[in-house]
Amino acid sequence: MNDKKSHEVEMMSELIDSIANFCGIKQVIDLGSGKGYLSSFLSMQYNLKVYGIDSSNTNTYGANERNRKLKKHWRAYQSRARANVRGQVLEEPKDRAVQDEMKCRANINEKLLSTNNNLLSQDQMACSDSVPLEITGAFTDSAMLKTSKQTETHLVAQTQSDGNKISENAFSLLNILPADAVEAVSSSKYNMELCEEEKEQRKMASIKAKASKSNDSNIYLPLTSYITAETELRDIITDLEDCIMVGLHTCGDLAPNTLRIFTAKPEIKAVCSVGCCYHLLTEEFENQKDCSPGLWGFPMCRYLKEEGWCCGRNARMTACLALERVAVSQVLPTESLFYRAVLQVIIEECYGVIKSDRHVGKIFSKSSSFVDYVRKSLKKLELDESKLPDSCIMDYYEKYKHRMNELEAFNMLKVVLAPCIEVLLLLDRLCYLKEKDNIAWSGLVKLFDPVKSPRCYAVVALKK
Repeated sequence: MNDKKSHEVEMMSELIDSIANFCGIKQVIDLGSGKGYLSSFLSMQYNLKVYGIDSSNTNTYGANERNRKLKKHWRAYQSRARANVRGQVLEEPKDRAVQDEMKCRANINEKLLSTNNNLLSQDQMACSDSVPLEITGAFTDSAMLKTSKQTETHLVAQTQSDGNKISENAFSLLNILPADAVEAVSSSKYNMELCEEEKEQRKMASIKAKASKSNDSNIYLPLTSYITAETELRDIITDLEDCIMVGLHTCGDLAPNTLRIFTAKPEIKAVCSVGCCYHLLTEEFENQKDCSPGLWGFPMCRYLKEEGWCCGRNARMTACLALERVAVSQVLPTESLFYRAVLQVIIEECYGVIKSDRHVGKIFSKSSSFVDYVRKSLKKLELDESKLPDSCIMDYYEKYKHRMNELEAFNMLKVVLAPCIEVLLLLDRLCYLKEKDNIAWSGLVKLFDPVKSPRCYAVVALKK
């Protein structure tokens, strides 16, 4: 994994583990799992049973291969970790053993992420043909919710004796949820007033249990299926049980459909979904000729449906821009944007192509000049480049060169407006959940550093 993906997987998996422990569940369904980065980490690091579902057979194959290689390294790290924990339990006092277990888990975590980076190049060789792939009225910034050891120990000890998680950097679900988020439960199930001796005993029992777990106790199963709002999960997962549904940067309509499945299926007790690719969303009122009832990506909530709200593709494309990154770098990729804009004019005027299913992709950095950029683009679009001499290409460049500053100002305006449009799309999803009677709590959680990962908000919800 690159630094961005490592950051996303580490932060999101900690939150998912806290939610799973809070709800007392061990099964996770990861929609749009891709190569299985999040799924395998949840399985190996947190001993969760994870089903990763992706629509691409190539991704499923890649996930299986990657998981097979990863397990070899994981077993070696776990063996060393167990040996270290056993030694510390014998030689040190109880409080010292807890600290060593935390260090041990942190080392495993760091090594697992490092191993992911080392395996990336192998995955690319094995699957060279594969396509890689945010309250109750206010935002909750979980990046600032670094929890205390005591709060996390209380949370986990109340839910599962073998699910204790002693980690200084773990997320605390109690710090994310408001005080009245979940209905009160009996003291027999969640005893909030444990004596210090019993707390210590639970900590030690958890350490020993984790140290003695089988190497194969974690399960991750990659599956191939195209998921829609009507998908029957039991047709895909035969042993479906109470679970949490998650998705890390699920594209287009998959993010809203994740929420629809969550509200409809009683087995799904919680959801944690981070969407992306807003430009791929379907809109009910975008094409006035086709406003037929159906399950559209936008709008979802009752109010926006009644008002007939529509963003349009350009606005949704704008929502994908990264204001924080531009603010840090203090510059826009003006030249590459200019190249792309002039290329559009050339394709329309010289080839009569208005729409195409093909994509140019990221070839600006691989091009030595504007002429080279255009020719590489035409090849990718499967257009005849021979009918266009270099002089003609440069004529277009010179014709529009004086408008480059105008283009920069236009794109800066789009970047500034991007958060407004993204928040509209996210609040639409949140309001959809607020309208449901079976939801105990729902909110938008700022999960990632927006400079590292611009699509940084997770929609989180718990069932009653």
